[in-house]
Amino acid sequence: MEIIIVPSAEDVGPAAAARIAAVVREDPGATIGLATGSSPQGVYADLAARAAAGEISFAAASGFALDEYVGIPAEHPESYVQVLATSVVGPLGFAPDRVHVPDGRATDLAAAARAYEDAIVAAGGIDLQILGVGTNGHIGFNEPTSSLSSRTRIKTLAERTRADNARFFATPEEVPTHCITQGLGTILDAGELLLVANGEAKAAAVAAAVEGPLTSFVPASVLQLHRRATVVVDEAAASRLALADYYRFTYDNKPQWQRW
Repeated sequence: MEIIIVPSAEDVGPAAAARIAAVVREDPGATIGLATGSSPQGVYADLAARAAAGEISFAAASGFALDEYVGIPAEHPESYVQVLATSVVGPLGFAPDRVHVPDGRATDLAAAARAYEDAIVAAGGIDLQILGVGTNGHIGFNEPTSSLSSRTRIKTLAERTRADNARFFATPEEVPTHCITQGLGTILDAGELLLVANGEAKAAAVAAAVEGPLTSFVPASVLQLHRRATVVVDEAAASRLALADYYRFTYDNKPQWQRW
């Protein structure tokens, strides 16, 4: 696992976007796993600027959302269909029919989850998965005690997650209680993982994921199992890392041919 510590929250997006841009330049038809929430917004903003400047193109790329709420219409502004359309598909120039979101409105949700898992496999898998991390250590909507080998499925959101996400809704009561999410096993199948986090509120979760034990109580700790995982955080989110100085030294002395 590579830990990259940048000075401020404003630096997280460009640092992570540089890696994604490198992947898409190398393979214009790459499949990108798309996270929602506040953490990746700086990443998408930087990628949109690169796309507008003609530096990269996502026209031939594909995307798979990490998750989707259950029980709200696709037209709802907080459905991930709409969130991704607004912040990713349009600004980055993805072809809309190449960006997939789990069907949280299906009559048979279990079948919809299986179909989504099958669609990822049929696409050849995800080349690079973008991730955020919740204050309770979740990635995707894999809440604490999720199976480390879990696949795409229905999950009940933790009260802490619902409280954290309430800022996106008119009232806390409007936050859905269920979701469809890629499983931890599904996430680990991606060719590369790129997690971004900023702010003191994420410091405990980042430290537990990076330096704590591998445990279902901290779902993000599964990154420790991945052969190519990168974590990009600002100084505030890195404030509880015991080996922060080592991570800075490692990055400062990284060979030029390994840099993005």
